[in-house]
Amino acid sequence: MALDAPSSPDDARRALVEALVATGEQDRAAFLRVYRMTAAKLFGVCLRICGDRTAAEDVLQDVYALVWKRASGFEPGRASPITWLATIARNRAIDWRRANPHRATTDMEDAAELPEPSPSACDTLLFDETDRRLHLCLDALQDTQREMIRAAFFGGLTYAELAERRAVPLGTMKSWIRRGLLRLRECLDDDA
Repeated sequence: MALDAPSSPDDARRALVEALVATGEQDRAAFLRVYRMTAAKLFGVCLRICGDRTAAEDVLQDVYALVWKRASGFEPGRASPITWLATIARNRAIDWRRANPHRATTDMEDAAELPEPSPSACDTLLFDETDRRLHLCLDALQDTQREMIRAAFFGGLTYAELAERRAVPLGTMKSWIRRGLLRLRECLDDDA
């Protein structure tokens, strides 16, 4: 275990916030810390959406280039750092998927196993706490909202694809997801 590894999820979050803020001030060492604390998680987001390891690696590179450029715009009071980063990764991966609609992808169930990197204690605490809170709040949503949010944000499906699958108008799908996200945000804010 590293000597400077945070001992709690709050310490891990604080360390990531500090690294992101310093990255916004063009601190390369802080940017490296952000990368080390988040690369495995963000690669997983990219891989789930792209369905292709090489594409996910390329998208992840774009994600960190964007983080370097936009870190000064990160507002710690508005969103958790991992949520902010995961949103960037998700959006970049969806952009890739839209730009490559006919590219063959592998279903996640059939994809090759990822090598298990050795996460730091900081990563483990941060991700475990974030995942626990997120899943508790997701479980509190109505079934339809929960399913659609998971499909959109974890599965990388677009609102249009979800509307088509459920045979509902696009506006209805957007409303379901929007209301679910608002309830999810309230739940996560209550836990913070």
